[in-house]
Amino acid sequence: MKKKKASPLIISVSGLRGEVGYALSPDVVQCYTFAYASFLRLQNRDSGGVEGKTILVASDGRESGKWISEEVELGFRAAGMKVLNIGVAATPTLGFLVKYLGALAGVQITASHNPHPWNGIKLFNAEGRVIPATSGERVKRYYKTLKEEEFTLDAHFEKEEEDAGEATPVLPKPGELQKPHVDAILKLVDVKAIKKRKFTVLLDSNHGSGSVLAPVLMKALGCKLIFTNKGEKPDGKFVHTPEPTEENLKGVCELVTENQADVGFCQDPDADRLAILAEDGTYIGEECTVALCAKNLFLAGKKGAVVTNCSTSLMTRDLATEFGCEYASSPVGEANVVDKMLEMNAIFGGEGNGGPIHPAVGFVRDSFLGMALILDLMARTGKTVSELASELPKYAIAKTKTDFERALLPDFYEILKGKFQDAEPDEQDGLRLFWEKKRMWVHVRPSNTEPIIRVIAEAPTLKDAEKICKGIVKLAKGF
Repeated sequence: MKKKKASPLIISVSGLRGEVGYALSPDVVQCYTFAYASFLRLQNRDSGGVEGKTILVASDGRESGKWISEEVELGFRAAGMKVLNIGVAATPTLGFLVKYLGALAGVQITASHNPHPWNGIKLFNAEGRVIPATSGERVKRYYKTLKEEEFTLDAHFEKEEEDAGEATPVLPKPGELQKPHVDAILKLVDVKAIKKRKFTVLLDSNHGSGSVLAPVLMKALGCKLIFTNKGEKPDGKFVHTPEPTEENLKGVCELVTENQADVGFCQDPDADRLAILAEDGTYIGEECTVALCAKNLFLAGKKGAVVTNCSTSLMTRDLATEFGCEYASSPVGEANVVDKMLEMNAIFGGEGNGGPIHPAVGFVRDSFLGMALILDLMARTGKTVSELASELPKYAIAKTKTDFERALLPDFYEILKGKFQDAEPDEQDGLRLFWEKKRMWVHVRPSNTEPIIRVIAEAPTLKDAEKICKGIVKLAKGF
């Protein structure tokens, strides 16, 4: 039998992920954790140091999260820090609690939408947000240096005394632990109006961490919650491929009508992404999530800048223009969106993969925030999800990829700019070409882990979006 070819370890500016038992091993986890601890030590050397300070750790429910959390704790303790493991919790909940509890930093153990046997680590700073790209690059360098030096933890390192440094925050009971995050979300919506509608909500948490907080939120909003899986619990035993795409949710869509639900919500394992299903079982998707959330805020009279990444649908930009609000785009990546939001003092932001971000809750993509804002929009307008989706600006997105050597990209970008001189170029993240009058754009960017380029296009029709994608791929293959 042919042996399975293991995928390489993926290290980004916000964390790492890999296949458990292959690229992701105990020594990798320890080394990467110690690299982050080393960064934190340097960052805080002039503000009291890190000895005795607390790091918050959570996981998305995968079985491997248990041993990974143990290795993470070893790494931080070896660096003189304390660790408070809050167990299974959603990524946005961890981000919220890092800031709320005054922790030094946070680590979410998750591989996001990746299936088994993947898992990973996402890093948060004291502000409760994914660490900025500049910080992430330094952590990567520390990790690389430690690996080159064949770093290993001393199994007999001296334990800190119980009373050394700051006192570790006492872990509240589950309901109390969740409440601050829920309370922050409830302040943004008309709870009475939502309760009056008595919505029935079908939720697909797919045995991820979303099932921990969702019942608390739905109860607070007076909604009847129906899980797609009987005996739903956050044990990481996914019923379907965890990325909440239309293809993966075919079996879930029909459950909306079977249960006569007003809306269907689908989360990824760490619950920072949200896809929407209409009352008739139609897959509304992830791209509409941020747009519908933004529209609700605009209808509520909120004014201010809105930010999405440069591969997100133009729907949100068009809505911002319609309501007289400023709009800006950022490079792809949650940390980049947050950087731009902070720069512009934005009232809202997000990514087209179903990740809304609201500063009043935290600078983390948050599926629970998305659910509350969309239920608020339904209550505010009295309209169904399908009606609300039909009112959004009409666009279609096409995505593809092709082999391409990264070193050749600068020259290829110049070729593309020369060929499409009628388009407005944007090089903040690869190359994005935008045709304002055609209401169309195409984004070409390299993969961080493979010698390929990803090509994403949006246009008023799928035919036009696919056409420009195919044209770019054809040029790439002939380059």
